[in-house]
Amino acid sequence: MASIRFAGVRVAYPGAARPAVDGVTLAIPSACLAVLLGPSGCGKTTLLRTINRLQPIDGGRIEIDGRDTAGLDPIALRRRIGYVIQAVGLFPHLTVAQNVAVVPNLLGWDSQRVSERVDTLLAQVSLDPQSFRDRYPSQLSGGQQQRVGIARALAAEPSILLMDEPFGSVDAIVRASLQKETLALQRRTGATILFVTHDVEEALSLADMLVVMRDGHFEQTGTPAEILTHPATPFVAELVDADDALRRLSVITLGELTASAARGTPLPEEPGTIPALDAGVSLRAALAVMLETGAPRVRVMHDGREAAVLDLDTLRNAVRR
Repeated sequence: MASIRFAGVRVAYPGAARPAVDGVTLAIPSACLAVLLGPSGCGKTTLLRTINRLQPIDGGRIEIDGRDTAGLDPIALRRRIGYVIQAVGLFPHLTVAQNVAVVPNLLGWDSQRVSERVDTLLAQVSLDPQSFRDRYPSQLSGGQQQRVGIARALAAEPSILLMDEPFGSVDAIVRASLQKETLALQRRTGATILFVTHDVEEALSLADMLVVMRDGHFEQTGTPAEILTHPATPFVAELVDADDALRRLSVITLGELTASAARGTPLPEEPGTIPALDAGVSLRAALAVMLETGAPRVRVMHDGREAAVLDLDTLRNAVRR
């Protein structure tokens, strides 16, 4: 795991009216999935590319685990950082397995270790190794190519993963699937991820830390729930559509409301007739279940045990708060 720290980082392109990144400071803890959200041209990609030194900085300092990246060899630095872009960038003349193995081979891993790592990663991104390892990029769909791109970025077990609009070119169904897989991979590997997007729903669904950018600076930093419920500026409120009640419900989980919910209250119905949902389910998803089933309440389950019973009034009060 690795932490990232920006300290007064500035990037200015020659002839530009203003800096692309204007003196930003931010600490991203290890094992955090941080999302940079903002309109096109706000400096998201530029800031991302400063971490692996693809973009030089004109001022400030970038640290990984407390070490100034300016003093690190850029090639060695990039080999320990995974990088996924929208265009994927697979080598067309290499098979899927060879694409995934590029960095491990550069690092001198033995062939058995490389082969095992390739198969493990392909399975993790829902590509059957037997079926896909010998295919070429031209034989893959867009979503499959993105999965291979993610596998390649993770191949050398990086502590940091940079993802620049990685799912922007795939359809909505594939995009949702890749988002879920990214979350699962992050929780499983403990990698620190910096993810760039201009899609608000994507940002809210992925972020541990959400960073809203505008004109090269940070407008607000916080959890999705904090930013939705307490936008710092009119720009942030408009960007995330903070007045949308359903959107607010999407970033609050059932578990976050159990402290104020009734515990051990006898239920008028048989327990089996009341939907049981995991504490990690969002209030929006819970509301959908209640509407679809006609149930007046849901049982909140934590580690297989009932933690609380929540009704529509509880959800309504959560939106108001």
